[in-house]
Amino acid sequence: MAESRGPFPEWENSAYNEGPTSTPMRNSAPVTIAPTGTISIIAGASSGIEPLFALSFVRNVMDNTRLVEGNAYLEAVARHEGFYSPELMEQLASVGSLDDLDVPDWVKNVFRVSHDIDPRWHVRMQASFQEYTDNAVSKTINFPHDAAVEDVAEAYRSAYTLGCKGITVYRDGSKAEQDNALARDLRFR
Repeated sequence: MAESRGPFPEWENSAYNEGPTSTPMRNSAPVTIAPTGTISIIAGASSGIEPLFALSFVRNVMDNTRLVEGNAYLEAVARHEGFYSPELMEQLASVGSLDDLDVPDWVKNVFRVSHDIDPRWHVRMQASFQEYTDNAVSKTINFPHDAAVEDVAEAYRSAYTLGCKGITVYRDGSKAEQDNALARDLRFR
């Protein structure tokens, strides 16, 4: 396309133009990672570098029916290993993490959720992908409900130092419609 329509407007000043032997490009950002949160939910696909937010949750449908939905991989492992129960999935939906539940330790280590990961590691994960990506990397830096302003400020400073083009921060319980009981129960371990 660059041969027929010309390279992108800033080709001459770009990092891709390494002199007379470089091949002109039409696209100025060939390496990108699509937004990972909502798109993955809609597509029922992997959320890429975004850890799972929840392994089990309650969906309230129109007639106020509560439907407990669980992670298919966790459910398959739980059934195979003999510790699956609807009660476990309900309990998991209410506490958010396997850490304090009666499941094998190796399962807890495999099925980590966003709140099991310290925000500093969220930033580092994003930065490691950002290094090799032309556009900004979509990823949420998740904080517990009791995160201080300084905790959030440190994430921004760290993202800047590590070369992120931007970050998204979410402090659990900051939306009025969110169940704050869950937010109070989730803590980094």
